[in-house]
Amino acid sequence: MSVLSRLIPTITSAYALQTALALVFVPQQNETYYDLGGALGYLSTTFISLYYPSLRARYIGGLPGPLPTLASFAPRQLLLSAALSAWSIRLGSFLGQRAIKAGGDSRFDEIKKQPLRFTYFWIAQATWITLVGLPVYLCNALPPALHPALRMRDYLAFALFASSLLFEVTADRQKSAWRRARDSKQHDEKFITSGLWSLTRHPNYVGEVGVWTGIWALSTASLQTAYFPRGAIAIAALSPLFTWFLVRKVSGVPPLEKAGDKKFGNDPKWHEYKRTVPVFWPWGGVE
Repeated sequence: MSVLSRLIPTITSAYALQTALALVFVPQQNETYYDLGGALGYLSTTFISLYYPSLRARYIGGLPGPLPTLASFAPRQLLLSAALSAWSIRLGSFLGQRAIKAGGDSRFDEIKKQPLRFTYFWIAQATWITLVGLPVYLCNALPPALHPALRMRDYLAFALFASSLLFEVTADRQKSAWRRARDSKQHDEKFITSGLWSLTRHPNYVGEVGVWTGIWALSTASLQTAYFPRGAIAIAALSPLFTWFLVRKVSGVPPLEKAGDKKFGNDPKWHEYKRTVPVFWPWGGVE
């Protein structure tokens, strides 16, 4: 089985899970668990990408024996899988708790009433899981003994992942604390402008892009080996590029900026915030 063909079970599992969730929640018009479904998708595909050869040998080939221990995998595989798992558990629990507390997700107020369109979003989530998780799935498809040893560039890549995750978590926590203070009448600010939100108008999304750039960079040493076809690194780069495209051009920044303009368009403080604080990269422009 070639390295790339080993991706087929992982990708199939991503679409199978989201299809199953759609079969449950589309008829109920229930979007509350959409983000949790995404997190579960990342965790399950990571598990499949690591263990499918052993699962196939055991349940299809009939070979006895336990599943491989974590120590049997390459350090790079463990770091990548742990990074993806940590990110998905953190983000999935954060967004899931928020949706449960709010009684749903306002993004789907109209969408969930249209079964075909709502189904499309579940299937699109499987595509998101597939594309963004590519660096991890590709590396996990390579037998452990064939991975190169970790070097300085790999530690720097993991440091980029860790610092970006911290940046994202800090931004979310700062906004949550700001909301709690507002709800308890400790301030009357209409929108947050402090902390990381004074450096960029969307620091959580900046951290998101950094997370996947770090994961991609950590995968590149293995993807450069002769076991992968030329262009594997470029294919894996779809992960951070697609993440950037989604949050910057589609479902992240644009609707939030539009909503802010609609809600605070007559507030001079909003215009001043937009004039002085970059829209995305802290070193970038305001538009």
